[in-house]
Amino acid sequence: MQRNVRRSLITTSAFAAAVLTAPVAAAAPVVDSPEAAVAARPAFKMPFECNQTWLGSNWSGHSPKHSIDWNHYDANGTPDDLGRRVFASAGGTVLDSYYSTGAGYGNTIVIGHGGGWQTRYAHLKTRSVKAGDTVKVGQKIGEVGNTSALYDITPHLHYEQKLNGAVVVAVVQGVTWSDYLKRNQVSKNRC
Repeated sequence: MQRNVRRSLITTSAFAAAVLTAPVAAAAPVVDSPEAAVAARPAFKMPFECNQTWLGSNWSGHSPKHSIDWNHYDANGTPDDLGRRVFASAGGTVLDSYYSTGAGYGNTIVIGHGGGWQTRYAHLKTRSVKAGDTVKVGQKIGEVGNTSALYDITPHLHYEQKLNGAVVVAVVQGVTWSDYLKRNQVSKNRC
């Protein structure tokens, strides 16, 4: 029995040595770390006309977590978002442009920006791009609306930044939109 154990150990050791000394090219590819992916985040701009001030809200219970609802108000404090133009916050390829019935997003556009990064724009009144289109930062993609197959909502733009399919805390023009943040921000898109 001891011989069998020794023989097994010798065989296992020889196999391990062969694997460890195999050429590096045969090794599994190195996958970028999450930190590297975050560092490669596109320089996302607000999806609105230059110098417009919008109120962004990332509120408790918002679904999905980390998403932002954008609203615009006139000089008297009256909401006037409906029909305002929405622009790509970074360049990329339109992955989806559709009317969502299951998630309540209504008219929705998803843009891929490379490196696993995507943005989602929802509740749009209109969609100006289709799947497969290439868009530049600042290109019109739709208009703010209140579309939803599930909910009766007021006009606003639902906005998400996603990394590898998961919604992440958004960074817009250098501002980190941590959860439960509500603040005004001035657009630098199309300036």
